[in-house]
This record gives sequence, structure tokens and C-alpha cells, in this order.
Amino acid sequence: MSTALKRLSDLASHFAPSSSSPTAPSVPSAPSTPTLGRKADHSHDFVHTHHIHQLSPTYWLWRAAQVEPDACAVYHKTASNQILRRTYAETAHRSKGLAYYLLKKKYKRVGILCTNTPAFLEAIFGIGAAGAVNVAINYRLKADDIGWIFDHADVDSIIVDAEFVGLLEGFRRQHPSIPVIVDADTDGEEGEYDAAVREGLAYDAETGAKGWEGLETEVRDEDSLIALAYTSGTTARPKGVEYTHRSAYLAALANVIESNLNTHISTADRCHYLWTLPMFHAMGWTFPWAVTAVRGTHYTLRKVDYPEIWRLLKTEAISHYNAAPTVNTLLCADPNAEKLPEPVRVTVAASPPTAHLFETMEKVNLHPVHVYGLTETYGPITKGYHIPVWRELPIKEQYARKARQGHGHVTSLPARVIKTSQDDSGNWGSADDSVIEDVAQDGKEIGEIVFIGNICARGYYKDAAATRKLFAGGVSHTGDLAVWHPDGAIQILDRAKDIIISGGENISSLSLESMLVTHPDILEAACVGIADEKWGEAPKAFVTLKSGKEGSVSGQDIIDWAKEKSDISRFMVPREIEVLVELPKTSTGKVRKNILREWAKGADREG
Repeated sequence: MSTALKRLSDLASHFAPSSSSPTAPSVPSAPSTPTLGRKADHSHDFVHTHHIHQLSPTYWLWRAAQVEPDACAVYHKTASNQILRRTYAETAHRSKGLAYYLLKKKYKRVGILCTNTPAFLEAIFGIGAAGAVNVAINYRLKADDIGWIFDHADVDSIIVDAEFVGLLEGFRRQHPSIPVIVDADTDGEEGEYDAAVREGLAYDAETGAKGWEGLETEVRDEDSLIALAYTSGTTARPKGVEYTHRSAYLAALANVIESNLNTHISTADRCHYLWTLPMFHAMGWTFPWAVTAVRGTHYTLRKVDYPEIWRLLKTEAISHYNAAPTVNTLLCADPNAEKLPEPVRVTVAASPPTAHLFETMEKVNLHPVHVYGLTETYGPITKGYHIPVWRELPIKEQYARKARQGHGHVTSLPARVIKTSQDDSGNWGSADDSVIEDVAQDGKEIGEIVFIGNICARGYYKDAAATRKLFAGGVSHTGDLAVWHPDGAIQILDRAKDIIISGGENISSLSLESMLVTHPDILEAACVGIADEKWGEAPKAFVTLKSGKEGSVSGQDIIDWAKEKSDISRFMVPREIEVLVELPKTSTGKVRKNILREWAKGADREG
């Protein structure tokens, strides 16, 4: 660890807030070292904690309802296709009711199995206000995996959308005593979730009518858990990533700033945020809290429906949304796509985008905010900043720079790229855990991206070994390979396992994909390595075609184009190219390269 980082760590330890309740602070003994920037004068010291409050993003809903109670908090098309609008006063009232229901029942670990609905948003705040932990998981998982996660997380209750109740049959047989609260997502019809809210409101009235002042908008310990966010677990059981109140607050605050949620480039009176990103994915990258902090309107979607998204973009003055590159690719290719009258800020992450995609998006007035992160960093932790002097560069170079992963967020420490090693077969591995050394900032030397600081997850729930591995050497490891440019920006080359090593050359699958999608008929591309007798490994590409081009272009046609007309170096040209109707993807739009690697080996593609 560098001297500067060690000093920051020491300062953080020294100035850690008292664990006593912030509403009734105790007076601890005088610190053994002077307060930063102030000479010690013990004869006049008055040691206190009045200048500190414990951070929790739960506070922001109550604050929004106090500041602007009549502002529209939610716009939603229900399961019965009715348009529902709720103000911040109404949303806070319902979250308060859920919180008191959880307190009455003494539920401390609440599962959520919902699509993007008002109930999901209310639950995020209600669970936090009750001092409980939320466990929101992916409803697209198999029932067995869902049951395993809820069991591993020790949930004592579950809020579930009516559409997904069947996924809990196995879990309920094994845990018949754990209550399941069903949300019907219909306005005006009393369901189990609505009844729970009403029961909680009655309980508050019976016990002193303290309202939000009786809830935990300011926690006793900001480093305590607010949520468990489970990884996708494509090759092993998912891990429960521990999110704390403090880090969730700071990550959300960073997203307010970095995604410009509180400044508007349209005529919208406030942030109009469209929920294309699942709220269950890394707690919606902390945007449930971030959008609420600026009193924005949450436009919640039960599913990604491209015609419906275009309807909302055109009629509701949507100002912001978040989405993976794949979602943006398909959105721009939708028949309803047209240039919008006002710009929309689109926070793009989940997998590295191409410069070609950014250029395509801007043609329809979708302006990318390029970020990078992981579940272990609360979603976004870096941003590719647009530097004004870049306007003097050739247009292709401008977009190439915009596609870099950039610099650490404002509430994080800088992103770093550290030295790694390759074995004799060219496989990438970690360097000596006891020695963390940065690569040269030359845009050439390859290393691993690592982080340290405020918006790194606390660890993995009930998995000390995995937590030690995550923080080996005192940094949070990502497994992503990158270079570090002279201006301090990082640029991902690949996941270590996705680098294709052909004849001693390292081929970045991401770089190859970014060049393939410049073909006029290709919509998406994903590349993996396949065995090659001569070179050891060679690239294979899987591509999808733009609407109307199906059947008119073959894999060999694209290989010929790559050799004769593209900017692709000869050693990078795929040996095989297969045209698919659709690429296999995760729920957040990431291409599942583990499946493509198996397909390339001849695995069964059914199911």
C-alpha cells in the first residue's frame, strides 16, 4: 500500500464515528492524538460527536416527502395495464407502513423477488427504515437457485410479485414457517402486500404515532448491513455481497453527481428516471436511493419492452436511464427509434461498450455516461469523463476515448491497475499477494483493475475465505485486465479468462468485437477462443444481424470482409464466425461467454 493510501487508512481508523446512538451521543474520552488541522489544547477540549451523523440512504425518502410532498415519485403501468402515479408523500407513507409492519413482526432479513414495481421501491426504503436487511434477487434464476440464495441469506420473510410466486414452491416446502407476502401490482385492489402496509400503519398509530421519526433513517452504525446483493454465479454458487449503509449512501451520492441526476438537459422539471435496469441488480446500482435523493420521478417497468420504452422517451420527457450496451444496441435498432427532440443521459455499464455504439446512440439523442463497476463496488465506481479539448480530435478518436472506463468516482479513491503475471501457457494470474505494484501509465502494460475505499463492498456473507481473496494485498480485486493511460484513465481489455492467446499474441475479445460491429449488417458480436493446432488458440465470433439482414450475410462473408476491408489485424481475424438469432445473455444484458465457450466446443444448445 502506498504511503498516501496508508495515511488515509490510518486517518479513517482514527476518525471513525462513535458506535453510540447519534440521537443521544455519549461523550467519549479525549482522543490520544490531536484532531486533524487543530492543535491539541486539553484545557479547552470539549469532546463530542455532535458534528457527526451516521450515514444511511434510507433518510432520503423521508426528506423528499418533507421537501416536496406533492412531487411525483412513481409512474408505473401495473400488471393490469393501469397507469399508476404516486407522490413522494404517498410513497413515504406506504414505506412507513411497511417498516412498522416489519417491526411489529420482528422481521430482520427480508427477501425481495419482484420486477421493477412501486412495491419494490417502497420495500427498499421500508426495510431499511425498520433496521432490517433486504435481499433482492434475480427472478430469472432457476427455482433451486432462488431457494438456495434465500436459505443462504437467512431470510425470515419474503416479498414476492404475484407473477413469481411459483418460483418459491420448493423453498416454501422446506421453510413453511417463513411468511411470503404477495404483491399483486394492481392499483385499487387490496392484496397481501397492501394489507401488510395497512397493518403497519395501524401499529404505528397504536404505539404512539411516531411516524418516520420512530424509524431508522439514521442508523446506530453506518457500517452495518443494509442489503445483500448476490452475484450471478454463472460458474459456481452465487456469493452474497455485503452492502453497508455508509457505502450505499456514498455510492448513491456519487451517482447523483456522475450521472448528473440533479441537472437537466431537457425541459423536464426534475429527473425523470426510466427503470430499464433491474432493481435487484446490485441494488439497481444504488439508483433507487440516488433518484430519490434528488426527488426524481421513478418510471418503473415490469419488463424491458422496446416499443414501450420509446413511447415513454417520446411522451414523458425521460431525462435519464441506465442500461447495458446490449439493451442500448437493441433499443437503437428498434423500428420505433427516431431522434428525440431533447437529449437523454444514458448511464452505460455492465459490459464494455464500443465506440461505434456511442456514435449510434448520439444520433438519436441518447448521450452516454460511461461507467464501470461490479456488484462488489455497488455498481458504478468509475466514469469515462468527456474532456472538452477532445473536441479538437478526429471524431473516431473522440468516441474511442469516450469508451474508456476512465477515473474513479468522486466518492471513491482513484482506480488503479496493478501488475499481474502470465504462466508459460499465457494464462493470466495474480501477482504475489504481498506485493501490490502499479503498472506503468503508458496505455500499454496490461494489469488488473483494483480499488480501495468508500464504495467497495464489505465482503462476502458467510464466506471469509472468499473475502480474504477479494481483498488480497489490501486492495479489492476485479479480475478485469486493463491498461492505464498517461492521463490516469483506465481502459479494460478483457476479463482475464476472456483474453484469447493465439501464437503468442494476446487478442482482446472486446477489441475484436468493437471492430466486428462496424460491419454494416452486424448488430452484436461476441468472441471466444477455440483450440487451434497451429496457433494454440484462435478467435471464434458469434454475431447477430440487423433487422432485415437475416439470411443475407454468412459467416464466411464476414470473414472475407474482415480480411479485405476492415481495420482488423490479420492475426485477429476470427477463424470461424457463426450467425445467431440471439446471443445468450444475463438478466442485465451481459453476454454469457461461458455458454458461448461451451457452444464453441460443441455443447448441447437445447434448454
